[in-house]
Amino acid sequence: MCTAISYRPGRHYFGRNLDLEFSYHETVTVTPRSFPFRFRRMGEKNNHYAMIGMAFVAEGYPLYYDAVNEKGLGMAGLNFPGNAVYQPEAEGKDNVAPFEFIPWVLSQCATVDEAEALLARVNLARLDFSAQLPASPLHWIIADRVRTIVVEPLADGLKVYDDPVGVLTNNPPFDYHLLNLANYMGVTREEPANLFSGYLELAPYSRGMGTTGLPGGLSSTARFVKATFTMLNSVCGADTESARISQFFHILGSVDQQKGCCRVGEKFEYTIYSSCCDTERGIYYYTTYENSQISGVDMNKEDLDGSALVSYPLIQGQQIRMQN
Repeated sequence: MCTAISYRPGRHYFGRNLDLEFSYHETVTVTPRSFPFRFRRMGEKNNHYAMIGMAFVAEGYPLYYDAVNEKGLGMAGLNFPGNAVYQPEAEGKDNVAPFEFIPWVLSQCATVDEAEALLARVNLARLDFSAQLPASPLHWIIADRVRTIVVEPLADGLKVYDDPVGVLTNNPPFDYHLLNLANYMGVTREEPANLFSGYLELAPYSRGMGTTGLPGGLSSTARFVKATFTMLNSVCGADTESARISQFFHILGSVDQQKGCCRVGEKFEYTIYSSCCDTERGIYYYTTYENSQISGVDMNKEDLDGSALVSYPLIQGQQIRMQN
């Protein structure tokens, strides 16, 4: 499964954990402004915003898991099985395939407000990329430096929710996740008061006891609560780019998955990569399961007026800096 966050400690950062039991050998991919996006039902778009993100490039097409465009708008798709329902093609609507939804939005929208207006015309249609790559059941988080929304293709249509916490995980639908936060109103970063009984003199025996009851499991509901609490209480050590990026990865680290803890058939689900994009500078940072050192790709160092994709394979091996 996965966790995505939109973090605003003075600047805007957007990223996610990708948790799966296998990898498609995804790459950090820059799509320049003149790359020809050929949409299945919406024609071809040759002039659009440039974008950077993590993608599996299939037949020359970037199948983005998450991306940010040059205007600072970010979007990520997360697994949503059992709830995602794609509709038949509809006359008078923008019939967009799920695999091209991120390029459709990021190629032409600069803000969440613009994306929300675009969504009023979108019909996520039952269109596969290929027989080997059928449409994945997804929902999406879209964020800029001001707002965050969640988009879910449900049986009764496309739902758009304001996301006041800037977090998205997986099932159940987003409105449940927000309601579920009320079960943790008593969780605090402060030292707890004795509310158990006035007849007993109780005192904390450890630091951090205000977080008693905070979930620590790997379920999507547990990760939503844990990531929301961690991010909303997060404090950067300094007002620097390095501190903000480090804090972002620490927030994602609070809900990452280790091999062996979540069995999926004969394999184990784990955090394949974690990403953090500085949406204002267009720099995409990432770590992988095997490599905890932060690596980065700057989209502005590429020819953004070009027409060819630029892909960087992930640095997988652990990078250890010896000091003696």
